[in-house]
Amino acid sequence: MAHISQISSFLSTVLIFLALCITLFTNPTLALPALKLNPLQDFCVADLQATPTNSGFPCKSQVTSEDFFYSGLNTPLNTSNPKGIAANPANLLTFPGLNTLGISMYNVAIAPGGYNQPHSHPGATEAGVVIEGWVLVGFLTTNNTLYSKVIGPGDMFVIPPGLIHYEGNVGKTQCRLLTVVADDLPSEIGVPHTLFATKPAIPNAVLMAAFKADSNTIDMLRSKFTT
Repeated sequence: MAHISQISSFLSTVLIFLALCITLFTNPTLALPALKLNPLQDFCVADLQATPTNSGFPCKSQVTSEDFFYSGLNTPLNTSNPKGIAANPANLLTFPGLNTLGISMYNVAIAPGGYNQPHSHPGATEAGVVIEGWVLVGFLTTNNTLYSKVIGPGDMFVIPPGLIHYEGNVGKTQCRLLTVVADDLPSEIGVPHTLFATKPAIPNAVLMAAFKADSNTIDMLRSKFTT
């Protein structure tokens, strides 16, 4: 009975999380930066076969029930890669029904010792719930304050819009998260790659001044991201 009670409590947490995300990311009165609702139409399922413009993809002319359902999050995840992280995205490009709705969802798995590098989603809030394992989640504010905590199954987190953040598996088994970002196709800026893998490269003198390091150190760091 205790096991059943724990499962019921966990499912309740996930349902509350999803309800919060729907309220947070689809309520136009909240005026989220990434929200692109058009009050003149109920929806605009993206026609991915058409050529996108600066305004995005045009709407499909023929819409069916299938356009509003997606099962791709259930695809098995393989974390056997150098980063130790894998994700199944439900965004505009995989789930065209999300077009203009200002929301996307991700099933994320991280191997023990794996980390999602410090990154940001410009203009977009992120929220998540841990499904399995133990995860270190942290974000940095614009005044260089770090907020972080290790969280476990059923625990939720939120990252304010555009702030640099990270997630890492601090447990002994694979961890899994369900995350939501307030954009149907959020951009991601990875801090290390942005600094050391640009084309053309940022001049060494700029990075030497920023990191108070010599040129050899900068070359060594750059080589980690360009090979």
